[in-house]
Amino acid sequence: MAGAAPAWTKRLVIQLVRGLPGTRITHRGTVRALGLRRRHQTVFRDATPSICGMINQVKRLVSVETEEMYNARLEEDANRKAVRPPHVIRHSPQSKQ
Repeated sequence: MAGAAPAWTKRLVIQLVRGLPGTRITHRGTVRALGLRRRHQTVFRDATPSICGMINQVKRLVSVETEEMYNARLEEDANRKAVRPPHVIRHSPQSKQ
């Protein structure tokens, strides 16, 4: 039984990008049920139909990526912030006339 994994078994990376004050009580409960408590907190969840429905309900409060997209973004950020060798500029001596 080595079949392909179902499409809904993908891992999602969910991040709370907006604050909860001023939102509906049901949306606060949904965000809490996703495991998010603070802004910019990130959680990993399987892409089940129930999780996708919860994300759809609070889609203006969260950002969602697949795990592959998240890892690629982290790698790109690390490469951009990597220490690079310094630029060495050598000038030829000026001849005085």
